[in-house]
Formats: sequence, structure tokens, C-alpha cells
Amino acid sequence: MLVDQIILTGIMIALVVCLFGTRLNPAWLFVSAIGVSYLTGLIELESMLVNYANPSLITLVLLILVSIAIEKTTLVQKLASTLASGSLSKSVMKLGLSTAFLSSFTNNTAVVASLISTIKESQTHSPSKLLLPLSYTAILGGTLTLIGTSTNLIVNGFAVDAGMAPLGFFDFTLVGFGALIVGLLTILLLLKFLPDHGTEDQEVVPFYLEGKVAADSKLIGRTVEENGLRDLKDLFLAEIIRGERRICAVTPQQEIYQGDVLLFVGDIKSVPLLRRFDGLQVVHDKHEKDVEHLVEVVVSQSSKYIGKTIKEIRFREQFHAAVIAIRRGHDRLQGGLGKVKLQAGDSLILAPGSDFYNLPDLKREFVYISGLDLQTHLTKKQSGHVLLGFAAVIGLGIFDIVPLVKGLMVLLLALVALGTIKVNEMKRRFPIELLAIVGSAIGLAKLMIETGLATQLSDALFLILGDFGPYGAFIAIFVMTVVFTELITNNAAAALSFPVAYALAVGFGVDPLPFIMAVAFGASASFISPFGYQTNLMVYSAGNYRIKDYVTVGVPLSIIYSITVLTLIPLVFPF
Repeated sequence: MLVDQIILTGIMIALVVCLFGTRLNPAWLFVSAIGVSYLTGLIELESMLVNYANPSLITLVLLILVSIAIEKTTLVQKLASTLASGSLSKSVMKLGLSTAFLSSFTNNTAVVASLISTIKESQTHSPSKLLLPLSYTAILGGTLTLIGTSTNLIVNGFAVDAGMAPLGFFDFTLVGFGALIVGLLTILLLLKFLPDHGTEDQEVVPFYLEGKVAADSKLIGRTVEENGLRDLKDLFLAEIIRGERRICAVTPQQEIYQGDVLLFVGDIKSVPLLRRFDGLQVVHDKHEKDVEHLVEVVVSQSSKYIGKTIKEIRFREQFHAAVIAIRRGHDRLQGGLGKVKLQAGDSLILAPGSDFYNLPDLKREFVYISGLDLQTHLTKKQSGHVLLGFAAVIGLGIFDIVPLVKGLMVLLLALVALGTIKVNEMKRRFPIELLAIVGSAIGLAKLMIETGLATQLSDALFLILGDFGPYGAFIAIFVMTVVFTELITNNAAAALSFPVAYALAVGFGVDPLPFIMAVAFGASASFISPFGYQTNLMVYSAGNYRIKDYVTVGVPLSIIYSITVLTLIPLVFPF
């Protein structure tokens, strides 16, 4: 047993170091960790594979697939049309409560993605005043029910495998509702600290566009002023790339040469204006693209292309799409588009080819913002059938008439049979990375408990926290999970924290449930960074935020959320 503990300790240390210190994909890291555990004899093959069929994990996968149909319904569109009226506080209150309700039953990423476009087009309030509250309330809403966020289902899976009773559908609701109300009031108080980028302030929402002067262009041999390139509405000619030379201070007398790459800064909606210039190719690609059908995406934190240039990754060949423009918050980008190193949160405007939407890795590499309207929407009648079926499945599951996993399986098969969900859509949206992380993490958590490593860790923590009692240890577990969530991902944070939390509770001789809830709510407390949670990343460029905006609003919100949760959990789930 001692040898097993030493081997597993080495595996877990390597996993944690790689999670925190590298950009390696977490899914590969967790699969590698459980794979090494098998190769070293710590776990049998059958015992390893059965973790990927955990009921909570299967339920989560089915929910994600069923949400494809829910995203197509008219529910979110109807909601969006009612949010813009009233004062700012009233609009945020309506937005927050509606988003939280939807997020408690459906995929909060899909809810946020569906509302972003409507909010950006609002003529009543600045989008920058609404988008961050949208993300925060989606996160808070996910804590209301068992299926509201993947973390709750994952923690439930860990708990069942540890021998605990399954968590109920509404076990999270009392604590989650308290956190939502307090959190929403906090957001309302902090609204004045959010930036106000009004609809007329075009300078603060710049995109970085590129056009190339063709060999037969009438622009050649004439100056910038003569070509009318200084008088573009909402566009500014910032640089000219001429071979290896970069001309940064472009004067009106600057002559245009063949092959020049013109770099513009401004509103992406002005792209069609560039087409009026003879021989100025907005998408200089051998394949003809249509700039009338552009898609805006945000680079995901899980993208394997972070730190690489568009040219290095051969973007057009990899994604069957040309990059028209890039925006990175308020940062001024320099050089050609092909030389820009991608960062998480970058907004890219793409001219997609016909094969773009069939690529399997889109959901890992990018977070959609626009372009979602290209999917087929259901009619009012079809939407009603989908929502009624989903509500029936949830209701039957709540009252223990039909297990949730069985109901979702029947509903998914029905939706596929009726053509509401296409097989290709399921292939694109299948959460293979989530399956890999959670299945592997369940196996590692079991090993930590079975080998006694979790007990050894809890004994070490007991020496430090013993004088503070169970409540002190409970707070420590929550804080540790919150820190992990901000630094890595929420699901990975839950996976690392659960075994220690469970062993600590056993060591103190108290009910593990409060500690398990601390892990669940701690893993959902991502407010301080745009990179800790996907919805935060989605609104980062869309709202033209800076990191300091997340810190200014997120730190007070995180503190008040933490105080609320740490107060309510012991009251609802006594030690």
C-alpha cells in the first residue's frame, strides 16, 4: 500500500504541476494520469473503464446533447426581446433573474451565447453594462439545481462512488437561491463601476482588419488621400505592410503600391465599405469568400493554438475560413494579421467556407458569439413540443417516477427520430473532453481514497486545521476550490478538491455533505477572471472589457458570494 501511495503521489504531483504550469489540454492530462495508473498496476482495466459510464456523467452528456434542441426553440429569442425596456437596474434585474432561471435547467453557455447578439444591438443601454452581469447571473443560476452546471453533476458522481447517497435535484436550491439573490443585489450596487461604452463610442470597440492591394488595382500609384482612404466612416488606416517594411504613421501623401497590405482599425460593420475600392481584397484567398456572411468567434482558453500565429497554424486550411479581423480588448495590435499570436479571449471575424461548420473541434477551439443564427430554428409548435418534453422528463425525474438518465435518453432518441437534432450536430457537440476529464478524475479520486493517499493528505491538513475544527477545514476546502477554479477549470478544480474534502470530513468524524457542497459551490465561484469560466470569456471581447473590470466587480462579488455560501451551507447541511 505504501508503494501504491508513493506512485500515486508522483502521478498527482505531475498532474497538478502540468495543470497549473503548462498550456497542455486538461483532458489529455487527466487521461494520461489514469493511464499511467493503469500501466503501473494501481487500477484494473475494467475498474478504470467503468468510471466513464458513471450515471452522473452519462446524465451530463445527455443533457448537453438535448440542449441542442432547446437552443433552437423560440424561448430565448422571446426572452431577449423583453429585456431592453426600463431603467438600467430594472433591465439588469430582469436579465439576471431570467438568465438564472434558464441556466438552472439548461446549458448556461448556450443561454449566454443566444443573448449576446441581442444585448449588443440594444439601443437602450450600453452592452458593457449588461454583458458581464449576464455572465455572472448565468454562473449563479447554475448553482440552483443538480443539472444547472456540470460541476454539480460531477460532484454528485464523486459522492456516489465514495458510497454517499445521491444528491437530490433541489438539494442545491436553498443555498444557490440565497447566493443568487445576494449576488444579484451586489451586481446592481456595482453597476456604476462597469465601463459605459455607448453605442456612439466607436473608438473603444476597434477591430483590426486587413486588405491587400491586387496587381490590377486602381489604387496603385495614387496617394492615400487621392484614393479616399482617409475618409472612411468608422475605419482608420493605421498601418501599411510593404514586404518586410511596416509603415506605422500613414500620411495622406503616402503612395499605394502593388501588394501593399493595408491595416485598418474600426467598426467591423464597415467591412463592406472596403469593397468599393477597386482591387482591395478584404479576403485575399484563392477561394472566394462572401463578406456578407461573417461569423464572430472568441478563442477559447482550451484552444491548442494559443501563443501561435494565424500563419503558423495555417488557419485557412485548418478551419476552412479566412480571418477578416481581430480584436483584443483595448490592445492595439501591430503587424499583419498572420503575425498576430492568438490569446484566449481574442475576437476573430471569419469568412467561413462551406465545411467550416462540420469541423469537429470548433467547440474546443472557439466560443461562438455570432453565427448561431445560421442554425435552423424551430417553429413555435415544435418549440412547444421540445420544451414540454424536457419539462416532463425533469418532472418525472424530480418525483422519482422515471430516472433522469432514462428520461433524457428517450427524449434524445425521440428528438433524433423526429429530425429536431441531426446526427452531425451530435457529433460536433459531443463533449468528449468533458467525458475524458470527469471519467479519469472519478478513477483518480477512487484511487486516492482506496490507497489511503486522501487520508494521508487529510491527516496532514488536520495538523494545520485541527485547532479550527470542522468549520475551519470546511472554509479551507472552499477557498482551495475557488483558487483552483480561477487558475484552471471548474471541473478540474472539483476533481482535485473532492478526495481531500471527503477524507477531511471522515477524519473529523462529521457528515461529508457540507464539505462536498463546499467543493460544488467553490467550483462555481469564477468571477475574477475572464478565463476561469467559459461565459466570462464569451463576454470579454463582446463587451470590450479589460481585466480590471472583472477584478473591480468580480472581487467584491466573489467575497460576498463566499460569505453567503459559507454561512448557508452549514445551516442547510449541518455538520
